[in-house]
Amino acid sequence: MSTIIELSLFPMDKGESVSPYVARAVRIIKESGLPFQVGPMGTSIEGDLDEVMEVAVSCIKALLSDSNRVYWSIKGDSRKGRQDGIRKKVESVKGKMS
Repeated sequence: MSTIIELSLFPMDKGESVSPYVARAVRIIKESGLPFQVGPMGTSIEGDLDEVMEVAVSCIKALLSDSNRVYWSIKGDSRKGRQDGIRKKVESVKGKMS
């Protein structure tokens, strides 16, 4: 079963620009080896439910290590029989736009 989550997180106590902290989380996601796609408001990650949630928790804990408060949200979609959903879902929508 494929699970795709979109993880959005940032520290609340680090000023206006938090991109270095977001980049830290994206490095953790990249190092996991799971397929992912960075977006303007969150990063999508695809894999087994337990795998993607473990990566999300690792990202949250990494930011909490030096922040007093971290905002995070996760939304997800699990589907039996799906493969390469991050790419195929986007391609499906783009193909129907013309």
